[in-house]
Order: sequence, then structure tokens, then C-alpha cells
Amino acid sequence: MDSVVTLTPTQINKLLEQVRVAILSRRYSIRTEQTYLQWIRQFLRINGNRPPICCGKAEVTRFLSHLAGERRLAPSTQNQALYSILFLYRNVLKQPYEWLEDLDRARQPVRIPTVFSKAEANAILQQLEGSKWLMAGLLYGSGLRLMECLYLRVKDILFPQQQIAVRDAQGRQDRISLLPKLLIHPLRRHLNKVKMLHDQDLQDGFGAVDSPHAPQDHRSALTKAWIWQYVFPSSKRSYDRRFQTFRRLHAHEAVLQRAVKEAIRAAGITKPGSCQTLRHSFAVHMLESGCDIRTVQELLGHKDVNTTMIYTRIFNQSKQKVRSPIDDLDWIVDGDQRFQR
Repeated sequence: MDSVVTLTPTQINKLLEQVRVAILSRRYSIRTEQTYLQWIRQFLRINGNRPPICCGKAEVTRFLSHLAGERRLAPSTQNQALYSILFLYRNVLKQPYEWLEDLDRARQPVRIPTVFSKAEANAILQQLEGSKWLMAGLLYGSGLRLMECLYLRVKDILFPQQQIAVRDAQGRQDRISLLPKLLIHPLRRHLNKVKMLHDQDLQDGFGAVDSPHAPQDHRSALTKAWIWQYVFPSSKRSYDRRFQTFRRLHAHEAVLQRAVKEAIRAAGITKPGSCQTLRHSFAVHMLESGCDIRTVQELLGHKDVNTTMIYTRIFNQSKQKVRSPIDDLDWIVDGDQRFQR
């Protein structure tokens, strides 16, 4: 009986480094790199560290079934794992695996998103201060996704045009969104503080950020330019192992996620909500203000208008004044008492 070939730890690290190089050459974010490497490691482990070239559709399907059946992960998470495996086979191994096209994606149920009323959104924003208030304001006022907000560079804030340039968003697409008038002055003041922080970093011998136009050279002058700095930088410099240097990355997403959760509780709002709920609320409130569906689609960055149409269900419900049949019955309710008219 033939022995099963397995990868040694050194070979696994070499394979993962090839994945990392492929990701970096395509200028994917560090977040994408971490996610892809995590799922590829798990795929190898589930299959006994067998070389991927020795695996096929059966092994990939078993891995996805494990995620769905034993770990009960959401369809979106299952698809994230699948895309990581597809990246490995297509862009690293570079073999014509016909069976890749036959893999089934997990189907996500269509759910009506939770939406805050304008009063609720206002109450939440009142609980936030400083940069957290600005970030949450952009999610609600411009319809940005959480990571789109954190990835913003100084050059993306177009004050004269009152617009925000969202670069390399979901689907690797650029778009233009609104810059709310309410946020213009606070953003200018915020950027003045960020500029002082950047100047101090330069004096200390740092100040470089990751630049999509100079991904391989952290010493490039472009990476230290003011226009390429993050609008919402991290409070501390951290070590970037990709370039083996210290730099100031953008603020961590958990900072705003926790702040919004706490603000929701402090505002006394009982419905479940998150940063994404602020974006959903932007879409519905834009429709309520008379904005057409195509414009909302462009502002949100949806490829397909059908994705945006989910918000019309909420909008249409808010317009309709539907009367329940029980309200037509001859009853008067006073506390725990019922009286027939």
C-alpha cells in the first residue's frame, strides 16, 4: 500500500509564503492576506497536510462540508473559505483544475436588514466623540462600509467637490460617495491633528504607510507623502512583517465596532445593530428623501441593482399606512381591561 505524502512544516511555510507573494503582487489588503492564509492552513490541516496538488474536488467539498456541518459557519464565511482555496489553486499552483468550476457556493438567505430610524441614528451619534463620531458619521452620512472608512487616505477626501473617493472597494471597484456638509469642518480639524501626528512620525524616522503604487518598497518617498496617510490612523505604530518595518496602520476595526455597540446600548435602543446597520440606514433614508434607486446603488457600490432593491421593501413599508383588521373590532383596551363598545 502506497504511503500518504504529507508536507513538512518547512514545506507548508514555503507554500504559504508563495500565497503571500501572490497576494502582495495583486495589492490585496493585509486583511485579505490574513484571511486567505488562515483558511488555507485549515484546509491543509483538515486533509492531513497533504500537498494541495494531491487533493481534488472531494477534499475541497469535504472541507466545506466540515465548515457547514460540524462548525455551523454562516454561508458568507463558507464562501470566504472557498475563495481562499480557489486563490491557492488558480493563482499559486496555476493548474487547469476543471473541477474548480463545479464547486457549489453556499447560498445565503435573503434577509431584510435592520435599520435605525433617523431619531435612533441621531441618538447613537450623540453617544460618540472624536474620531469615532466622525467614522460613524461617514458610515451613516456617506454609506461607507466599515473597512472602506478605515482605508480612506487623505487624498480621498475631496473637500471642494464635497465628495469622498472610495478606492479599491468590495469587488475591487472605485466609486464616489457623498461628503456630508455637517462633517466638512470636523474632518478638516481632525486632519490637522493627523498631520501633526504624521510630522512627528517623520521626525522620529518613520511616517511610511503601505502604498498601492509602491508595494514592494517601504523606503519610497511616496509612502511617506501626506496625501497617502490614513484619515483614521492607529494610535500606535506597529510592526509590519510584510516589509519588516514599523509603520502606522489605519485604526483597527474593533475600535469602532465596540464603540458603536456601546453607543447603541447607551442610547437605549433595543434592536440589534452594528456599524453595518448605519450603512443600511443611509440607504433607506436616502430613498425616503426622494433619491432614486440607481443613485443609491452607485453610492453604496452595489454591482447589481437587485442588491439595492432589498432596501425598497423597508422603504415601501414605511410609506404604507396599513391598518390591522383587529383595529376595526369594537373593543377598547385600557391596561389589562377590555371593553366592547
